[in-house]
Amino acid sequence: MTGSKRIYALDTNVLLHDPTSLFRFEEHDVFIPMTVLEELDEKKKGASEVSRNGRQVSRFLNELVESGGQQDLREGVALSNPQGVNLKRAGAVGRLYFQQRTANGHGKADNQILAAVIDLRDQNPDCAVILVTKDINLRIKASIYGLVAEDYENDRALDDFSLLFTGAAELSSDFWDRHPEVKSWNERGRTFYQVERHPQEAWYPNQCLFLPGDNEVEMRVLKVDDVSATLVLLDDHSHANHHVWGIGARNREQNFALNVLMDPDVDFVTLLGNAGTGKTLLALAAGLAQVMDQQRYREIIMTRATVSVGEDIGFLPGTEEEKMTPWMGALTDNLEVLANPEDGGSWGRQATNDLLASRIKIRSLNFMRGRTFLSRYLIIDEAQNLTPKQMKTLITRAGPGTKIVCLGNVEQIDTPYLTETTSGLTYAVDRFKQWEHSAHITLRRGERSRLADFAAETL
Repeated sequence: MTGSKRIYALDTNVLLHDPTSLFRFEEHDVFIPMTVLEELDEKKKGASEVSRNGRQVSRFLNELVESGGQQDLREGVALSNPQGVNLKRAGAVGRLYFQQRTANGHGKADNQILAAVIDLRDQNPDCAVILVTKDINLRIKASIYGLVAEDYENDRALDDFSLLFTGAAELSSDFWDRHPEVKSWNERGRTFYQVERHPQEAWYPNQCLFLPGDNEVEMRVLKVDDVSATLVLLDDHSHANHHVWGIGARNREQNFALNVLMDPDVDFVTLLGNAGTGKTLLALAAGLAQVMDQQRYREIIMTRATVSVGEDIGFLPGTEEEKMTPWMGALTDNLEVLANPEDGGSWGRQATNDLLASRIKIRSLNFMRGRTFLSRYLIIDEAQNLTPKQMKTLITRAGPGTKIVCLGNVEQIDTPYLTETTSGLTYAVDRFKQWEHSAHITLRRGERSRLADFAAETL
C-alpha cells in the first residue's frame, strides 16, 4: 500500500451507519478486515434500516471486486464512484484493500478487528494507519494498543452543537433607529414591514425576531435577500382571543412555535427543547385546530422512533396502532389536556376523546417506506433518535398539502452511535434553515409545573 497519505481501517458499524462511507476518504486508502465482512453477512437479513444498509455495502463491495481482477485485489481496487450514486468528490480516489492474512486476534469480533489493524500497521510502518469506528469502547481499546482511532464524522451536520440555529434572535435596542426608512403596510389583518438589511443581520426565512423591553415587538422574517427583508408581526397566542384549541403560549418561544405551526405556508417545522417545554402539546393543539376547525388537513398522523428504531416492533397483540400504543404515552397524556370540555361531564369527555381519536392515527416508522401522505398533518416525535437517512425517508413521504412537524430533545438520544451533531434532527434543522417554507424553534423554558422546573434545575 504505497502512494497514500493514510490508511483507514473501517469497523462494521461505520459501514452499517453510512454505506457510502467507503467512498468518503478522498485520496486515502481503505482497509476492510475479514471480521467486518463476516459481521456484514450476519446483518443482511431483515427489513430494518441496518439490514438494508448491510445489503447495500455488500453490493458496493461486490461491484468493486468485480471491477478489479484477482491481481487488483492484492494491489488494491480503485474506489471509483459506484454505479447510480453521484457522490461529490474532488481530486484523486484511494484504493480498497481486504485483509489477506490471518491476524492473531481471538474471541470477540472487536479483538479480531484490532489484531488485523495492528498487523496492518506493522506491515506499513511508513504509513499512518487509522481505525475508524463509532464504538467508543473499541476506540479506547485501540488507544491502549497504541493505535490511532477516530469516530466517523463525515455525516456530522455541525462541528459543535452549540452552533446550531436556534430559530430566534434578539434585536438590538436601537433597531428602529438603525432602520429609519421602514416601509409598512396592512394586509388581511396582518402588519408587514420592509427594512433594509445590514451586513450583521444574518437572518433566515421564518426566523423569529424579538425586541424586548417596554416596546416589546415580536416579528417573523418572511422574505430575505442581500438588500432587504420583509417582516410580519406575530399573533399573540398568549392572549385568550388567540388561543389554539384552548392552549395559549406561556412564553416567547411557545408563541413563536404556535405562529409557525399555524402558518399554512410553512410546510416543515422542527421544535427542539428539553422535557416539559410543551413540544408535543403545541404540535397537537395546532394540528387539531387545523384538522377539526379549519379543515386544512384531513387527519393527524403521529409516529415516533421506537427505541429499537426500524427493528420489528415485537409480538405485541393487535393492529399496528395497538402495537405502537406503549410508545405513545406522550400522545395520550396530551390528549387528556386537549380533550377536556368544560361542560358535558364524563360523557362529554368520552365523546370528545372518541372524536379526536378518530382524527389522530398512530403509525410505525417500519411501514413508512413507499407511502405518500396527502393533506395530512404529520408529527414525528422523538426525532432525535433518527439517523439523517431515516429523516430523509420520512420527510420525502410528504405529498401535496402535507405539513411535517419534527419534535425532539437531542440531550435524550437512545440510539447507539448517534450523537448531538450526527442526529437526523440536527441534520434537518441545519439543512432546512435556508428554505422559505420551513421554520425551527428551540424551546427553552419548561412549563410543566413548579416541581418539574425545580427538579430540572437542581437534580
